[in-house]
Amino acid sequence: MRLTYDGLKDSASWKKAGIDLPPYDPQKLAEDTRKDPRWIHFGIGNIFRIFVGGIADNLIRAGLLDRGIICAETFDYDVADKIYAPFDNLALAVTLHEDGQTDKRILGSLTEAVKAPQDWTRLTEIFTWPGLQIVSFTITEKGYALHGADGKYFPFVEADMSNGPDKPKGAMAIVTAMLFERFKAGAKPLALVSMDNVSQNGKKLRESVIETAEKWDAKGFVPAEFVEYVKDEGRVSFAWTMIDKITPRPSEDVAKMLAGLGVDDMSIVVTSKRTYIAPFVNAEAPGYLVIEDSFPNGRPPLEKSEMGVYMADRNTVNLSERMKVTACLNPIHSALCTYDILLGYELFADGMHDAELAKLADAVGYAEGLPVVEDPKILSPKKFLDECMKVRFPNPYLGDTSARIATDISQGLAFRFGETVKAWVKRSGTAESLTGIPLAIAGWLRYILGVDDAGKKYELSPDPMNAEISGLLAGVEIGKPESVGEKLKPILSNERIFGVNLYDAGIGAKVEAIFRDEVAGLGAVRATLKKYLA
Repeated sequence: MRLTYDGLKDSASWKKAGIDLPPYDPQKLAEDTRKDPRWIHFGIGNIFRIFVGGIADNLIRAGLLDRGIICAETFDYDVADKIYAPFDNLALAVTLHEDGQTDKRILGSLTEAVKAPQDWTRLTEIFTWPGLQIVSFTITEKGYALHGADGKYFPFVEADMSNGPDKPKGAMAIVTAMLFERFKAGAKPLALVSMDNVSQNGKKLRESVIETAEKWDAKGFVPAEFVEYVKDEGRVSFAWTMIDKITPRPSEDVAKMLAGLGVDDMSIVVTSKRTYIAPFVNAEAPGYLVIEDSFPNGRPPLEKSEMGVYMADRNTVNLSERMKVTACLNPIHSALCTYDILLGYELFADGMHDAELAKLADAVGYAEGLPVVEDPKILSPKKFLDECMKVRFPNPYLGDTSARIATDISQGLAFRFGETVKAWVKRSGTAESLTGIPLAIAGWLRYILGVDDAGKKYELSPDPMNAEISGLLAGVEIGKPESVGEKLKPILSNERIFGVNLYDAGIGAKVEAIFRDEVAGLGAVRATLKKYLA
């Protein structure tokens, strides 16, 4: 069995293998979508394919949507060349249930893969089509950034600002250039929808697009009317969302399982940009997507997809996102993933069965997060956290690694921990009663040393602040807590990292004490957890 349009014609073999085929003709869907594009998505990796692509597939299967999604990639073109093109843009979605069962389904909703800005003519055709309704994104938080930590433009952004809309390279410049093409073609309305796991993602997207447009206006590349167009949310909206579906890297076990069923060419690809991707995508069953209902050119009935989609107002989206990111999911991920690595666990699920780490998860989530999080009403914070703790995090079949979760961890600390710290300060005048979050912060710093609790070295997951924090911790030695000295003060007082000065919040000294305990010698990490969580 081959994952291609022709390969799907052998429906009996796919059915025998327990793999569900689209009840529609994906080739015809692709042809119809090419002629009449309604939805284009930037950032065409794993969570997009199985979750956003799955939502569209469900709607198509139900007869509620008759167009698919055009897929645009601005960063890693190997994904388009090695995973989309050879498989006619089809994806094999594998859902990994906590009882070990799997659901397997072919998604035909992804209809075309476009490289941006190389495929300029095709992009322009899509963006100038009056019926285009949605431009969505999963490009990670870094994809929206224009400035480095020093406040200056990244070099590629500086080039984009100087070159104007005819020669964009970065994602924000490409999108702004395409909006300019739409403006020139009649300024039709459009919704831009960030689906990245980023606080106030729509705001960040809007700010980057407007800043680019304003800079081009100042340089004479675009008229002032274009800036007015992108600022008018009645014509160009920037919907906020909360997205949640744990989607690990493709699993070797899943690849072997599919090969054993007779599916050809299911090998995992590691691209030149270090993207792990395969013709299949594996993910957990639960999924949540709360979307601000702001679509000036119309939209499909997304809430009818039966895949956990909720349409809401901006405030509800914001509260849902804060619930997930500051209390129920991401803080626990961030707290435990570094300790997993320090204690020798590869899979996040394994750490959830560790007595001390389970207590740490309870402290960060139930004891410290839930009491200060506001209920978004459409989702119960307590039920959401219960599902994470009892079903999602311990799922051994998900295969999610703590190293993956630790990637770019510094970029989320201000929201995942800082917001809860600030909430406790607002509530009690100080956050000094907290224990779980100080342990989590100390664990991150101990992890940066690159040596586990048994003395074995490991490689840090990619993070833009690894070099800076490692430099500040230079000279700290395991077995010599006195070597810490005053090294932590510039880190723990840095509001850019934590969103708050941790000393002003009342926990800076506690984090220092925990960190000194954790570098006291081999086995000190375990001993410190037991001490503070007793």
